[in-house]
Amino acid sequence: MSKSGQIDMINGGILRKIIIFAIPLIASGVLQQSFNSVDVAVVGRYAGHQALAAVGSNGMVISIMINLFVGISVGANVVIANYIGQKNQAGIRMAIQTVGVVAIVSGIALLFLGTLLAHPILELMSTPDDVIDLATLYLRIYFLGMPFMMIFNFGSAILRSFGDTKSPFYALIVAGVINIGLNLLLVIVFGMTVDGVAISTVVSNAVSSGIILYLLIKKDAPYHIDLKKLGISRSELLKMMQIGIPAGLQGMVFSFANIFIQSTINTFGSDAVAGSAAALNYEYYCYFIINAIGQAAVAFISQNYGAGNMERCRRIYKYCMILSLIGCGIPNILIAWQHHFFLSIFTNSDVVIGYGTIRLEYVLMLQFIASSYEISSAAMRGYGYSMTPTVLTVFGTCVLRLAWIYFALPYDRTLEMLYSVYPISWVITGIMVVYAYFKVLKKVNSKVLRS
Repeated sequence: MSKSGQIDMINGGILRKIIIFAIPLIASGVLQQSFNSVDVAVVGRYAGHQALAAVGSNGMVISIMINLFVGISVGANVVIANYIGQKNQAGIRMAIQTVGVVAIVSGIALLFLGTLLAHPILELMSTPDDVIDLATLYLRIYFLGMPFMMIFNFGSAILRSFGDTKSPFYALIVAGVINIGLNLLLVIVFGMTVDGVAISTVVSNAVSSGIILYLLIKKDAPYHIDLKKLGISRSELLKMMQIGIPAGLQGMVFSFANIFIQSTINTFGSDAVAGSAAALNYEYYCYFIINAIGQAAVAFISQNYGAGNMERCRRIYKYCMILSLIGCGIPNILIAWQHHFFLSIFTNSDVVIGYGTIRLEYVLMLQFIASSYEISSAAMRGYGYSMTPTVLTVFGTCVLRLAWIYFALPYDRTLEMLYSVYPISWVITGIMVVYAYFKVLKKVNSKVLRS
């Protein structure tokens, strides 16, 4: 690793570098989720279970609206990393300046969409009457911070493309401390509820995005952003979209299916919603392990594919898959085993804890299975094949889960039956996407041999 934080992904050992790359990303994901988890814990303890349900049940709505742009940031990561592998400095510069414009435009678009559509979406999700007003208030304030969130996400994608995952982590440490302090001040001292925790999150996002922007401005060429030269390169934008839009659509479809599941959970009442919301925090935490290693697969494979080193690409996939299965599986089992302790962090209601325990036992404990399709999808995107994993994931998550809700659930309308669709869909999607990965690998190998 260089003094600038850049990791040499093309030469030397692989496993250690993947771990060095992934650990700050995991920590960053945990810190970002902690913004929401602290919100949930503070309102759950000091503002009641309706406020807990209002904050905790909004994750699906937020995800479906931002995932398209998060996917485009993956496309930016692949394009820049590929240029690094080719040692194409002009391409790196054009791609980075394009990313800057995309970040600003997407943040403003999400600000308006989120504030306008918050209440209608919550109504469509059958959000309980004693929760919907609080949930709408939280969402509308939360989306005011979207420009900051997009600057952070796209800026972090630029840094990840050349191996710097530590800078976003440090930025989130600062923002996380501010978030916790403001939560305690606004909710406990000033008596605010969901509005207080939403304001805290917006301020925290502003701080983290400001730090990332400052670091990118100070970077040496060709990795820095020049605010005076921001502009769209059509060719670079198209490359990012070609990879990023399918990745974003995959995330949106995933969230879309989960919205239907959340809508069904909502019909069980606010206690069930609160229990699910508390348990869901731990699914997010464990997913960040899979996601971080998946991002490592994207960056490492993109650079090595750009350099034409296919043997190294195959080893990267193998290491990432093993790390993801083990890294996610251990906390999955540990949290499900000690479920009462972990859920009691968010609530002191035995009823809510009981509902949360069902989700931990049926969903979280088997979440590591999702590594099969997440890592394989990431590897395919590293090679520039983004549509294939998207189509397969649409079927495996959206179509299958919707079919389960409408055809299987009516025969046994319980939360246990509802949650069973998660591991079933993970297994089916995993088989399809792993098979597709090896088919794509054959194509890529043939292309490299011909060139």
